[in-house]
Amino acid sequence: MKKPVVVIVGRPNVGKSTLFNRLIGARDAIVDDFSGVTRDRNYGEVEWNAKEFILIDTGGYVPDSDDVFEAGIREQIRLGIEEADKIIFLVDVKDGINPSDNDIADLIRASGKPYFLVINKVDSEKQEQYAHEFYGLGLGEPFTVSGITGRKTGDLLDLISEDFETIQEGEVDTRLKIAIVGRPNAGKSSLTNALLGYDRSIVTDIPGTTRDSVDSVLKYYGEEIVLVDTAGLRKRTKVEEGIEFFANIRTLKAIGECDVAVIMIDGNIGIEKQDQKIIDEAVRRRRGIVIAINKWDLVQKDSKTSHQIEKYLKDRLGLFDYLPVVFISALTKQRIF
Repeated sequence: MKKPVVVIVGRPNVGKSTLFNRLIGARDAIVDDFSGVTRDRNYGEVEWNAKEFILIDTGGYVPDSDDVFEAGIREQIRLGIEEADKIIFLVDVKDGINPSDNDIADLIRASGKPYFLVINKVDSEKQEQYAHEFYGLGLGEPFTVSGITGRKTGDLLDLISEDFETIQEGEVDTRLKIAIVGRPNAGKSSLTNALLGYDRSIVTDIPGTTRDSVDSVLKYYGEEIVLVDTAGLRKRTKVEEGIEFFANIRTLKAIGECDVAVIMIDGNIGIEKQDQKIIDEAVRRRRGIVIAINKWDLVQKDSKTSHQIEKYLKDRLGLFDYLPVVFISALTKQRIF
């Protein structure tokens, strides 16, 4: 079962991270800090009343700024709204409506996504009287909470998750799940297409992933294998940190849902810091790992090159007695099968 994605957006200092920590505190959450270009971003898994969803914390929205950091955050918020199944728009009862809140409200309305206008820092019933101002955003009925004290956050979780699927005890999918993960442009899509285009393959679709992407079922010699979707974002922009952030989120989701992670390395570039993070995440979650050195047809090599690369990987990673390494060209389908 695919987990829905909920993103928290809002201006700086309205308490997004405090609310994030409060909501994931509903269970012993798995929280991952991925270092981006500018600063860490948070990704968490929430379980509430036998329902699960993924929660994402984003930076504070600052409109019309030329600062690279703030431009990156604006891009993260835009992508977050596009990526999410539901949106928490957080405002601050003490500040009232800020012009930036109106900008964010416009983005949310344009998205057509389900949203919750949540007023934070309402620490007592007395402060409820100030909530009426936020009807001025034109987003309907606001919901009041206190992220710092937890006031009414359980009610908010009820509201957010009311139409999410309940975890069913005993429902176990025994099919092998393979996630093809890696940095952008490592060849993930090419490998997926090569696998699904194989003549012996019968391909069906599993609905339920975020946006318009689907996982696929590959029937290979009578056995069904689920390819866990890690499709890239459709739109590329000049602000790369937002793209990298949501690529990381998708990678974390895919690794969390798979049995085996095929980690794609661009053979022309070699292993980099982000590849190491992906491998470390797969190790932390105790997943099977296969390193796929892609674009092998483009690498200048001799008879010793592959052995040298395997030794280099083993020396650098230093965690495995045995680490499967394959050398492929996903685009030309060399050594795929």
